[in-house]
This record gives sequence, C-alpha cells and structure tokens, in this order.
Amino acid sequence: MFEELKPHLVELRKRLGLSVASVILAFVVCFTVWNPILAWMTEPLKAVLPDGSNIIFTQVQEPFFTAMKVAFFAGLIVSLPIIFWQFWLFVAPGLYENEKKYVVPFVLAATIMFLCGAAFCYYVVIPLGFTFLVNFGGQLFTALPSIGEYVGFFTKLLVAFGIAFELPVITFFFAKLGLVDDIMLKKYFRYAVVIIFIFSAIVTPPDVISQFLMAFPLMGLYGLSILIAKSANKKEEDEEPAQENEK
Repeated sequence: MFEELKPHLVELRKRLGLSVASVILAFVVCFTVWNPILAWMTEPLKAVLPDGSNIIFTQVQEPFFTAMKVAFFAGLIVSLPIIFWQFWLFVAPGLYENEKKYVVPFVLAATIMFLCGAAFCYYVVIPLGFTFLVNFGGQLFTALPSIGEYVGFFTKLLVAFGIAFELPVITFFFAKLGLVDDIMLKKYFRYAVVIIFIFSAIVTPPDVISQFLMAFPLMGLYGLSILIAKSANKKEEDEEPAQENEK
C-alpha cells in the first residue's frame, strides 16, 4: 500500500515545497517594506482610538517579531495564486482532461474570493468591531493596545474571513469530484447554519455585531454554493458520456 501512495507523497512534497518557497521569497521581499504594510494594518485601529491613546509595545523584541509577522502575512497573501496553482496541479492527475481546463478559473476564483473576504473584514467588520470594543471601556480605561497582539488578532480575522469566502470555490471543486450535490447541501442547511454561527463566534471579536457580520455573508455564500453545486452536477451529468470516451 505504501508503494502505491509513494508517488502521491512525492508529488505532495514537491507541491508543498514550491508553495513554501514562494511564501519565503515573498516574505523576504515584503520584509523590506513592512513599515507601510503595518501602517495600512493599523489604520482601522488608529481611526477609533480616543485622544491620549497610542499603540505601544510591552516587550523589547516585540517590534522585530511584529515586523516578521507583518512580512509573513503579506508574503502569504502575495503567494496565494501560486499556492492555489500548486494545489490544483497536485489534484489534476485525478481529473478528466476536460476538467483540467479549470486551472486558471480555479486559481483566479480562489484568489479573488479570499481577497473579497479579507476586504470585507478590513472595510466593514474590523471598523465596526473595533469601534464597539474600544468605546466599551473608553469611559473607564485608557486604551493602550499592544502592537504585537493587535497584528496577531488582525491577521487571524483577515485569514478567517478569506478562508470563509472560499466556500463557493470549495463547493464547486467537491461537486466536480462528486462528493457533494445541491440536494445534500439543502438537506444539511440547518446544521450548516449552526456551524456557521459557532465558527463566527470563535473567529470574530466577542461582540454580536461582528459575529452577525460574518454569519450572514456566510449563509448567503452557502446559498450560492447550493446553486453552484447544482450547476456543477448538471454539467457533470452532461459530460459523463464524453468522459467515458476519453477513458
């Protein structure tokens, strides 16, 4: 059995190696411009901080490691097309010839949906969430947020929203593999809603507004995924005779 898996493991190692190499290269480049990237990341926080409040660091090594986090996060975003491309190349041998043509649409759609999720988080969720959180204790305490903790929290949110917005792309991919269909997605809709709200509660700030701002778009994306699965399954049925001929 190991001999059967060995070629797949070798291919997986190759694809992971190329993905990691692209992230490392992008990280090195982004580290040279981490200052403006960090300025962009802290804009939503600075916009809601009251007078007399500043972003601080509490440990000597915190600024350096923060710069590392910023550069790694930026490098990961820049490398997304390559990562998605390598993922597709890994699964491509198991696809039909007519399915392999989806490589460019898949890479573009996956990258765009991730960026859409991150943008929605940056321009909608973070401003509303941070306004609530900062103002909540503003009458009693002076806000002095730590830059290291903020960057960690910020990147976690953007990545979470980016991954969440991949739902339609993942659904299309699974539908093409025959793992899901629109009937299954409709059947488990109620369970999906519960999972969506639990996921939203875990990854968003501890306020109801942020949780709903993630949950509602996700439910809309789930509905879109049902339509995508239905369309993908229909095309799959129409293409089955041609696929049998290719074999």
